[in-house]
Amino acid sequence: MYLNSPVEELPLVGPSYARRLNNLGIVSIKDLLYHVPHRYLDFRVSSPVRAAAPEDVLTIRGKVVSIKNQYTRSGRKIQIGEVEDASGKITVVWFNQPFLVRVLFPEAEISLAGKVGFFSGRKALISPEYELIKQGKTSIHTSGLVPIYPETFGLSSKWLRGRIAETLASLGSTIKETLPLKFIKSEGLIPLTDAIHAVHHPASEDEAEKGRQRLAFDELLELQLTSISRKAGWKNNQTGHTLAFEESDVDKFIDSLPFALTASQQSAVEEILGDLTRAWPMNRLLEGDVGSGKTVVAAIAAFVCFINGLQTAVMAPTQILAQQHYETLQRIFKPFKLRVALITSGLVKKDLGRTDIFVGTHALLNKKGLFENVGLVVIDEQHRFGVEQRALLVKQVGKKKLMPHILTMTATPIPRTVALTLYGDLDLSVLKELPGGRQKITTWIVPPAKRPKAMTWVKDEILKDKVQAFLICPLIEESDKETMQSVKAAAKEYAEQKKIFSELSFGLIHGKLSGKDKDRVMSDFRKGKIDVLVATPVVEVGIDVANATIMLIEGSERFGLAQLHQLRGRVGRGEKKSYCLIFSDSAAPRVLTRLAALEKGISGFELAELDLSLRGPGEVFGTRQHGFPELKIASWQDTELIQKAKRVAQMLSDKGFVLATKASMV
Repeated sequence: MYLNSPVEELPLVGPSYARRLNNLGIVSIKDLLYHVPHRYLDFRVSSPVRAAAPEDVLTIRGKVVSIKNQYTRSGRKIQIGEVEDASGKITVVWFNQPFLVRVLFPEAEISLAGKVGFFSGRKALISPEYELIKQGKTSIHTSGLVPIYPETFGLSSKWLRGRIAETLASLGSTIKETLPLKFIKSEGLIPLTDAIHAVHHPASEDEAEKGRQRLAFDELLELQLTSISRKAGWKNNQTGHTLAFEESDVDKFIDSLPFALTASQQSAVEEILGDLTRAWPMNRLLEGDVGSGKTVVAAIAAFVCFINGLQTAVMAPTQILAQQHYETLQRIFKPFKLRVALITSGLVKKDLGRTDIFVGTHALLNKKGLFENVGLVVIDEQHRFGVEQRALLVKQVGKKKLMPHILTMTATPIPRTVALTLYGDLDLSVLKELPGGRQKITTWIVPPAKRPKAMTWVKDEILKDKVQAFLICPLIEESDKETMQSVKAAAKEYAEQKKIFSELSFGLIHGKLSGKDKDRVMSDFRKGKIDVLVATPVVEVGIDVANATIMLIEGSERFGLAQLHQLRGRVGRGEKKSYCLIFSDSAAPRVLTRLAALEKGISGFELAELDLSLRGPGEVFGTRQHGFPELKIASWQDTELIQKAKRVAQMLSDKGFVLATKASMV
């Protein structure tokens, strides 16, 4: 039997239970053993019946005297029993569990654990955990620290405790260690077998935490080793374009820009140009706050490709953003007469031969023959350019061709501890400051009572200064995708505001519109025909209109701070004073603390760190939405453990170590 053996190989786990386990992400025996509790019930205190006092949480062992069903006036069944030990008797009450009358027969030895209360004026155990005492069997439900697991329909913690206990009992101490003993000792960890037993059957809270720490470390270590392996594979298995250039040519291009590069931009350019001169293809992530100048850095790399007679492909997540990149790059390269093309479905291949830079969506990966002379691929997205897309790019290029350099850009501020793990297979460049001249955006949190006054102010600003505004409606459901419910909410907001502020012109844009309709709405907005653009956050990226100076965000408690910061960054692109009004109906202190951070004007990276500590990455980034792996045991907030896993992974990798993910159990 192996850790990676399917759970169906375990006793009492048929197809039905296997499907339920799959709902919890449990496919293999390893998954089951690594399904750690999220809390424990403390049943370490054992007491005779006579000593049990109201409000005590304890364990009582005795014999069943009687048990019966009793009906309430509403028709519900109550199970009332009596249990005795050498010191006396106590009433036991359960609600709506009639099967217990068949299971708990008189004279049966029983262990009960729960809270002592009163029933019909008598001292009683109310809805306690129970288990029949069997010779040679350890109590796992009613004594010690009892684990409570993440559950799903049809799978209770009690069922999971039973299966895990049986699995551990059958394995004994035969689970093979996956780490060298040297590292276990030096890193202050406990052996794997001890750790698995400790999380499921701990003698103390400290023991449970030591077990969780070891399993969390293994989870992070596996991620880090996978990243290192991918990075080495990319370097060793791909041959890239080794580019050459004169520094004077690059300096001439940089001097042509209407602004000076920031220190972070200069540093990123140096790192990228160094990558381009190597024999293997670049695979770098350029991370920068909204408006930090990532596109300019990418343009410098594209210019070096042009010098070497190679094309650059720029891929964006939406057609709107592709259009914006096309316009920006045209302006940047106009003095040098580089030919920039926007790829549409109607463009034929022969047109690309006369193009130096072509811009489109990720659908470019599906166009055959497009990457034959491409030296650089720039991916601008919030979703990570993952393994699948990279494999598709490799397929497009072909085995005999040189692989293009890859530069991925993201505007999502990612805390360093998270980036260390998520992007371990990429080289990382970070733009830490904004270019000079960017307007500071005044941000206000607007409570419900001040909403009418705020909206009147917005109307007056638009009419007085001839500016424009965005009105963002949140996604209604906890989903990565835009639903029709969200679209209807945006449409309702659009209709209501249009009715209230009849002096203003309104537009509506969302992900369900056709590409043609989106282009029409955006064109009208850019031309000033629309005063207020109502939008869902699905289209947040790419909307960049200099005359838009007001950002209104509805339901702000539904957004992470990083996403609110990105939305806010869509204004303040011109010379006029810009504002962001954040609306929330929540009075929860936790929500207000988060939102108040936006008013302080701290950086996107600081906001991301704060949100990570308050909410965790699942809510901050939307892990499925951004392609981030879900951590089942470890926590992104555990900086020390993440750094330890990264350090150990590098040492193990240097020694040629491969993590034993299929360790034999027998």
